[in-house]
Amino acid sequence: MNKFDVNATAIAIALAFSTGAMAQSMSKDKYQSEKGSIAAEYKSAQAACGSLAGNANEICKAEAGGKQKVAKAELWAKYKPSADARYKVRVATADADYSVAREKCDDKAGNTKDVCVEKAKAAAVADKADAKVQMKTANANKKAAQTSAKAKKEAKVEGADARKDARSEKRDANYAVAREKCDAFAGDAKSDCMNKVKARFGKS
Repeated sequence: MNKFDVNATAIAIALAFSTGAMAQSMSKDKYQSEKGSIAAEYKSAQAACGSLAGNANEICKAEAGGKQKVAKAELWAKYKPSADARYKVRVATADADYSVAREKCDDKAGNTKDVCVEKAKAAAVADKADAKVQMKTANANKKAAQTSAKAKKEAKVEGADARKDARSEKRDANYAVAREKCDAFAGDAKSDCMNKVKARFGKS
């Protein structure tokens, strides 16, 4: 199975989920109906993976599963809008992207594969950290709008703390990627690489 076939299947899966959660507001019956459509579209997407073999099949199934989870999260966010629901959409997207990226790493070997996995993890950590910042800031701002100037000040601090935590999480994830790259070396070259990485990220 060539790359064109893999991409064509991926596009077919994307189209299958493109209408799964489009309603801006809906009744409970409409929500249940859309939920059923997502389940049916997932089944169709899984069937489309049947024409692929090996790791291409695993990537296809990861894409189908990820799109289903994102579609369900998006549907819920439109049925019951909230900062928490929007956060869950971003987390579902990050998890879906990671699952697909992780499967694609299986096409590699050795240190190249290890670095690929760490990069996929780092991207997921960054996306989730940003999502958490957005959720906490939105919730804090909502609280501030409903209360006093003191609450607004607390909201600002909460947002700043969330951004600080996000920067820390991203830095640790990027450090893991850089450290993994050093495993491509040996002996003094590896030690020198690790020392440079530690100095760069302020690690002892």
